Amino acid sequence: MRITAKADYAVRAAAVLAAAVPGVPVKGEAIATAQHIPLNFLENILRELRRAGIVRTQRGADGGYLLAVGPETVTVADVIRAVEGPLAEIQGERPEQLHYDGAATALADVWIALRANIRSILENVTLGDIARGQLPESVQMLVDDPDSWKARIR
Repeated sequence: MRITAKADYAVRAAAVLAAAVPGVPVKGEAIATAQHIPLNFLENILRELRRAGIVRTQRGADGGYLLAVGPETVTVADVIRAVEGPLAEIQGERPEQLHYDGAATALADVWIALRANIRSILENVTLGDIARGQLPESVQMLVDDPDSWKARIR
């Protein structure tokens, strides 16, 4: 699975907003600088997050971006879906829409299981978890497993 720069930037920007003082807007420039994100790209991402109801803007000299909802109610999956669409697609199709024949018949089930595993992590980690640096126990167990850190070439 590949996470695009857009999805990575969106989650990082949302985490900055989750860590901000509640009710105090954060300037786009400050987010871009803190997370090393190109400002123009970030502003487009923040617009998409605003359309999804995750981020809101406040105008004026003291304006900027804020989370539209509490950081404990927004998951990483919500942010990724807002900027990229479904979490798991195979050639533009959702896994449940796929049908394979012959020796590949069980492959559709593999894609369903993959999506379930992705969801089990991304739908259970909130922006608040990231901002506090405290992941859910089930996710932290995966991080703590030395095998999780090993790159696989084949």
